[in-house]
Amino acid sequence: MTTLFLKKLALTSLLLVLCLKYQNTNAQKTIGTDKIYAKENLIAWCVVPFDSKNRGPVERAEMLNKLGFTMLAYDWREKHIPEFDQEMEALKSHHIKLQAFWLHSGPNPENDKTLPIILDVLKRHGIQTQIWCMIAGIKDMDKMSQQEKIEAVAKPLSYIADKAAEIGCSVGIYNHGGWYGVPENQLELIKYLKRPNVGIVYNFHHAEEDIDRFPEFFPKILPHLMAVNLMGLKKGNPVKVVPIGEGDAEAEMIRIVRESTYRGPIGIINEDTAPDAEVGLTMNVEGLKKILQVQSDKAALKTYRK
Repeated sequence: MTTLFLKKLALTSLLLVLCLKYQNTNAQKTIGTDKIYAKENLIAWCVVPFDSKNRGPVERAEMLNKLGFTMLAYDWREKHIPEFDQEMEALKSHHIKLQAFWLHSGPNPENDKTLPIILDVLKRHGIQTQIWCMIAGIKDMDKMSQQEKIEAVAKPLSYIADKAAEIGCSVGIYNHGGWYGVPENQLELIKYLKRPNVGIVYNFHHAEEDIDRFPEFFPKILPHLMAVNLMGLKKGNPVKVVPIGEGDAEAEMIRIVRESTYRGPIGIINEDTAPDAEVGLTMNVEGLKKILQVQSDKAALKTYRK
């Protein structure tokens, strides 16, 4: 066999391995739980920078243990960068899974000073997780055609996804309003990118414009769905984001998610619920339980009595 043939064979084998490795990372794992609202399937999210007590890594892990959370999606600000290693160590010692690491980047992530720091800390600690990614700062998006927008956003996303893949991580497109947050646009991005480690993280607290359309587009994003983060939504103009159970729209959305094929994790958000993260997380868990009681989700409710 020629050297060229052997090189092509090696490249094909490598691509096959990568596809097999990531075939389920762009969505929820095929092995999940039918009790998606069970306590052990909940992720604590928007905790770190939204805590009046400014808990450190160990205090935060202890608080999550106390509340019964087994997963954390790590939100951070610049002041928390020196604590990254402590955070990873605290989570590990308290048996809490790092379900995701938040990243806010722009049109040129290769110049992003924090991206290599995040990738390095994950690599050194041997953590393969999701990177919940927001892309912003692309100029003149309003002047672009739809295809130009897709290409402009896909460029930084592809760079981040490829870097994440090198350490066994996946990337979740995170809806936070604007063009980037529209589910149909996210689906077009995924189709264009053709990266098996890219999926979608869907947030109720940024779904103000999606309430009426939710039953229509939710089945379409299901194959790519990595996480669903809950919050209360009160209809009106404008729609108000409220604690879970205090709105009039989230219960139906929660039912739709349960009755779908989704088997991934569910996020409980503290942001804007209460100044103390412990109080906010507790409030939203209690609100979820009330909805589960009304919807007779006995299997999930049993997990909260342990």
